[in-house]
Amino acid sequence: MALFDEQRVLTKALSGFGIDEKPLVSVLGKWNAEQRKAYRKSVVPEMFIDDERQFEKWNGLHLLHLRQEFLRFMDAVVLYAMHPWERDARLLNEALVNGNGPLHDVIIETACTRSSNELLGAKRAYHSLFEHSIEDDIASYIPNPERKLFFALVSPYRYEGPIVDQDIAQSDALMFERAIRCSRNNILQDEDVLRVLTTSSKMHFKAIYEHYRLIRGKDLDKDLEAEFALKCAVQCLCTPHAYFSEVLGSSLRAEVNDTAVSRVIVTRAEADMKQIRQEYLRKYRFNLPNRIEELANGSYKDFLLTLVAKSDY
Repeated sequence: MALFDEQRVLTKALSGFGIDEKPLVSVLGKWNAEQRKAYRKSVVPEMFIDDERQFEKWNGLHLLHLRQEFLRFMDAVVLYAMHPWERDARLLNEALVNGNGPLHDVIIETACTRSSNELLGAKRAYHSLFEHSIEDDIASYIPNPERKLFFALVSPYRYEGPIVDQDIAQSDALMFERAIRCSRNNILQDEDVLRVLTTSSKMHFKAIYEHYRLIRGKDLDKDLEAEFALKCAVQCLCTPHAYFSEVLGSSLRAEVNDTAVSRVIVTRAEADMKQIRQEYLRKYRFNLPNRIEELANGSYKDFLLTLVAKSDY
């Protein structure tokens, strides 16, 4: 099918009236980021609107209509069709204003697994969509002492180059070891811990992680079991594939957490799904597509499997 025909079929499928779900799986599921971007720019403003901060966002009323009518399948489709900045901004907002309290893991994984440019774009989109900053909502919804950590995680523009000073990394690892040993349950108040965790490049922090293992004989995140937010941040910075495989492992059970499964598969389908699948198999001795086949249903299952299969190519 030609690209123009695929776009026409998809627009009809996303119209919200008598949707045929199969085109959403067969067409949208196989499109890459550039094809989705071209589509967002080509369709009528009833669906997508050009934002002044240089991304194409869903028309809010149309988005609400789709989500109300098609629930978990359409949630996954809508998220996948979004500009990545809008997607992360909406995930962050939903995590912060959740009626049952903030979902700290969602906020941390977004802040720690995106590149500096991606996080900056998400913050721009957040401000545009909700007319205030993510820092404003952190101040409103995150209690102390975690608030300071969350502010710091979403604020920096991390260096992303390959240069790592191993001597400094070893010194930082020793600092973490002393802080954890002497913290008496108030490690979130340690200025040096927060500074290194929230400003170091990911390559530098991975070096800290390796030096810590040599010093203590165990992984840094294992020594942070009592501090969920810090543990989650360390895992997202150093072992993101293991982190996301654990999210899927805890979500793909008899009672499936559709929200978490959709979030991970949609956001990681074109990033590191192959490595997540490998880690999932290693940890749970179960193939991820087979697990989805077993627990999900209908077009929702087909769409998840289509996205996961993208890592085969």
